[in-house]
Parts: sequence; structure tokens; C-alpha cells
Amino acid sequence: MKRTFIVPAKRTPFVKAGGAFAQYSSLELSVPVVQAMAEQAQPDLVMWGQVIPSPTISNLGRELLLEAGLNPETPGTTSVLACSTSMLATIQASQMLGAGGLDLIMVGGAESMSNVPIALTTKTAQAIAQQFATDPAAAAQAFSNLTLADFDLPKRGWANRISGRSMGEHTEDTAQKFAIARADQDRIAFNSHSNAVKAQVSGFFDDLLVPFAGIDADTIPRADSTEEKLASLKPVFDRSDAGTLTAGNSSPLTDGAAGLWISNEAGLKRLGVDPLVEIVDWQLAAMDYHEEGILMAPARAIPRLLFRHKLAFEDIALWEIHEAFAAQVLANVKAISDAEYRRENARIDFNFGSFPLDRLNPNGGSLAIGHPFGATGARILGQAAKELAGMPSGSKAVVSICADGGQGSVMLLQRT
Repeated sequence: MKRTFIVPAKRTPFVKAGGAFAQYSSLELSVPVVQAMAEQAQPDLVMWGQVIPSPTISNLGRELLLEAGLNPETPGTTSVLACSTSMLATIQASQMLGAGGLDLIMVGGAESMSNVPIALTTKTAQAIAQQFATDPAAAAQAFSNLTLADFDLPKRGWANRISGRSMGEHTEDTAQKFAIARADQDRIAFNSHSNAVKAQVSGFFDDLLVPFAGIDADTIPRADSTEEKLASLKPVFDRSDAGTLTAGNSSPLTDGAAGLWISNEAGLKRLGVDPLVEIVDWQLAAMDYHEEGILMAPARAIPRLLFRHKLAFEDIALWEIHEAFAAQVLANVKAISDAEYRRENARIDFNFGSFPLDRLNPNGGSLAIGHPFGATGARILGQAAKELAGMPSGSKAVVSICADGGQGSVMLLQRT
């Protein structure tokens, strides 16, 4: 039986968009991560992802390995699944190992949320492109005559294309439907910052980070965060009395890159590491998001994954759930804890017991560390693998990531 292992690797520190990394592209953020990983071993394949596309790069994985100076005979490819992007790459890599001569795959992702491409409307772009073919000088002059109407601007930042609403607006619906209290959201946010700061002080992140642009630690975790300060913030997505999502209990726009290794036993020998954390199984899920909100697919994926292995919530020693919003975390936990919801939506009838919130994100989550879309999956998986490696043999972890479009991905890991 094929065994697949996950090995924590490297990432840049995560910083708020518009900050110290603002001048760097996703490609530039990724290069030092890949170079640091390549010092450990040369991969058989590079799989990398980014959610906000660059107009000049069609295959980030291939461009990255060449830019980083890896062997040009190494293939590179790109994966995309919104916030689950680098978890999808991990799933794909785990299925490819052992075939095609692949024993060791470098997986990761990046996002420069400081740098969003600004596009021309289709009509304007076509007109200028056609003009370039016959009169380049006139086409160049046309650029100076552009007006605001000629640009296809992101008028609603990070909005879903079909609904036209942002992730935060959708999650306000979720908070109301599942009756998620503001105070509970702020408590999740406070715990995230508190746990991240403790992890920084203890040195948990030290061997995971590659200093970049003069930054050697995540800059978003706040040691001075309190529930009282969080409670004083005003809602940002629904400014009525019903709004509960604030800048404090929502993940910030973030720049950063992260990578990890996916390997079989032969690949581990090349890395020179022991087989500590194994990928047991994974689950993708999707849903119609018009009623519950757009980030609730993990509430379908988690019960299906656990049921296949007849595992209760208490059987999982570590829960790493992506914190796009505190409300989305609590709503998913509430949903998977509800037997009727599981039967109707996940189509699973099984008693999973009570959910252990005390095992959630012990080293901080996206609310405190940040959320560069393409890098988040690799960051969470690497963080989970490191934490799980320090637990007793047989300990299990669940890693869950929600994604735009009503999708989500979940992975079951085990300490060997």
C-alpha cells in the first residue's frame, strides 16, 4: 500500500498587504521559499499556486522553479482552488507520488494581495490590440486617452462573481443563520492572537520561516489583543445593528508565500528525515451557498471524511481550521455538531460526540497570522504537521479550509 508523508518546509513571514512586501509579486515572494527548500533536496516536481492571477505568468510553478535556479529539467505546474489552492496542490501531489518517477514533490503557494492587476474592459482591450497591428503609434496614444469607463476595476473587492457579494457579506448571512454571537467571534479572534504570540515566543515558527525584505517574523499577531478591544470595533460588512463581523474577527489582506514537501519513503531518504506525519485521507466538498453562506462546505466534508474512518471528534488530537472569519469557524463547528444538519446536508448519520474547541488552532490561525490566499493551505498544513510530529504515535489531525464558490477541502493526518 502506497504511503504518503507531509514534511513541514519553509514560508516567508506573513505581513499585511500594503506593508513591507508591497513591492514584491507572488513570484518574488516565492523564490526565497523555494530556494531554501531546494537546499534540503531537489524535487521531482514543483506544484505552486496563486489565486489572484498575474497577467504575465500563465504557469507560476514552472516560472518559479526557473527563477529560483532549480534544475530546468524539473517540471512545474500550477494549481488553483481559491483559499484551498495549496491544499489542492497537496492532494494532487499525494495522488501522483510513486508514479511517473515522482518520489518528492515541492508544493506551495503565494499571494501578493498588495498587487492586484487592473484590467481593461474587453471592448477597450480588443480595440487597442487591433490598432497595434496596424498603427502602433496610434495605439500607444490611445492609452493616454483612456477614461475610467475603459477599466474593468474590482468595484467590490474579493466579491464572488455570481453573487456580486464579498466573503464577509456572505459570512454575515452565515452568522445570522447559525446564531453566532459577536462575543464568541471575538473570543476566537483573541485566542488566535494569543496562541500565535505564544508560538512566536516559544520559537515554534523559527525553523519554518525564511526572512525576507528585512522581516523575520509574522507581523500581524498582536500581543496586546484583548476581548474588550475586539468588542469595541465596528462591523465592516454589515453596518446595521445586525452586523457582527469586524476587522478584528476577520482575516486581514496579507502578502506571503509558503511551501511544504509531499513525499513517499524514497523521497524522505533524499530529504534525510524520518517518516513522522502521514496523509491518511482527504475530502473535497461543494454546496449551493445561497442559503447558508459561501464558506460552509467543510461542514459537509468533515463528517464524510471522519465517517469513512469511524472517527469521533475526540479521536482527533489536533484541529486546524482556517480562520477566514471567526463566524465561519464557529458556524462550521456548530453545523458538524448538529446530528440533523449532518443527516440533511452531509448525508451522514453517525454520533461524532462533542467538538473539542480546546484543540483548535493551538499555534494561532489566519485571523492572527494572516491569509495570503494561495499560501494559506501550505501554511496550515505545515503548521499542523509540525505540531502533530511532536505528539504520540497514532495521534490524528484534521485540517480544514473553506473556499470561495461554496467549496472546501479537508485532510486527515496521522503521526506514524
